[in-house]
Amino acid sequence: MGRYQDALDYIFEYVNYEKRVRYPYNAVTFNLSRMQELLDRLGNPQNRFQCVHIAGTKGKGSTSAMVESVLRAAGYRTGLYTSPHLHTWRERIRVDGALMTKRDLVASLDQHRPAIEATPGITAFEIMTALAFSYFAQQGVTWAVLEVGLGGRLDATNVVHAAACGITSLSYDHVELLGHTLSLIAWEKAGIIHAGVPVVSASQEPEVLGVIQRVCADTGARLVTVGQDWSWEQDGMDLTGQSLAVRGPGGKPALTDLRIPLLGRHQLVNATTAVAILAELNAQGVIIEEAAVRAGLAATRWPGRLEVLETRPILAVDSAHNAHSALKLRAALAEWFPRPPRRELALIFGASADKDIAGMLEIFLTPDPDNGYKPADKVIVTKSGHPRSADPAQLAAQVRSISATCPISVHHTVDSALTEALAWASPDDLICVTGSIFAVAQARRAWAGRHPEAFPPDDWAFLDEMAVAVIPDDE
Repeated sequence: MGRYQDALDYIFEYVNYEKRVRYPYNAVTFNLSRMQELLDRLGNPQNRFQCVHIAGTKGKGSTSAMVESVLRAAGYRTGLYTSPHLHTWRERIRVDGALMTKRDLVASLDQHRPAIEATPGITAFEIMTALAFSYFAQQGVTWAVLEVGLGGRLDATNVVHAAACGITSLSYDHVELLGHTLSLIAWEKAGIIHAGVPVVSASQEPEVLGVIQRVCADTGARLVTVGQDWSWEQDGMDLTGQSLAVRGPGGKPALTDLRIPLLGRHQLVNATTAVAILAELNAQGVIIEEAAVRAGLAATRWPGRLEVLETRPILAVDSAHNAHSALKLRAALAEWFPRPPRRELALIFGASADKDIAGMLEIFLTPDPDNGYKPADKVIVTKSGHPRSADPAQLAAQVRSISATCPISVHHTVDSALTEALAWASPDDLICVTGSIFAVAQARRAWAGRHPEAFPPDDWAFLDEMAVAVIPDDE
């Protein structure tokens, strides 16, 4: 195998909580002192660039991608750190929109191995985070946008002093780790709030907002919120994206006709959150012209989120991975793909075993009279091949417990599930692949294999690292 694969194998030999269903969540398992110890050995690269820090349950990746895209359009050299990845590990670490090269990962890991191996108990995610910080510093990044991996308070990214932080929509997810109430989850997410750092929060449930307000009051951090200080209106929509107007506090003129290439009303909230974060940077003297906001939002690249791969039949993929995300997707399906009597819906569903599978399926199999959503007419359960994937037979049993009449099929690959759905669908029908980012990645990869012309030549689907046994060192 190539040295790039060897590098990934080395990282994942360390404790990797992304592939575990259950593990303790505490200050021993997730140890910021250990992370700081590693960074001290590396010369504290996180202090050599400015950053924006974003936590949340839903929308933190989209919001991070939008903020980074605008900062890049404004002329800054940018870094973007996100997780998990869709097709290639290199998506996690990007500079000026470009994926970290294989050669750079190998070189960086070779350089940092002594420090890594000298740090007892270090985990795979902590290694990845340290590599990202070091790479950003080496590449001369001016601004980095950092997406929290899990929670916030104990996340490996929470060693930075951000210029601003954002908290996107919070809901029930990872409840065995973060807590079984919204207040507990909010407290963990609000752990990224630090003294003197402005906080932008998306629209939240009152219980969540109350926690964020208390943490801000305790730390002396100023809070602005979408829905109170910032508002938005949708201007237009089609299958390539949507337009919106955003208005900030103080009666300032609205930014109108902003365009984002992302579907779903929840993305309008994310876009407004991104604009509010950028306004906080602007207030600190960071030059971000209106033209950069427009260009950056329009150029945002964040695939696999209510993405339309085909129109006849409609083939949409969305990385909904909990009940809250499923509600957003259900509303978006009803708005973007209304269901006249002749249009039926096939749901291809594959989820991680530790998620609220019953809650998600209940949403997709239940009508919503408020927006005209009709339940799926056919469910095809499958798995992505990720170690945390739920067994399709168990998924089928959960579907049957919710709907006694819905036709169900079981497939052990997303590719074969797609084959059945396409054979079943008429040109006017709708196929939706959802349940986890891993199932969506498999669907995109399978579609790229069948219809490469449907994707830009540099689409990450062509870099999928589960598609080949050996990853060549070609960069």
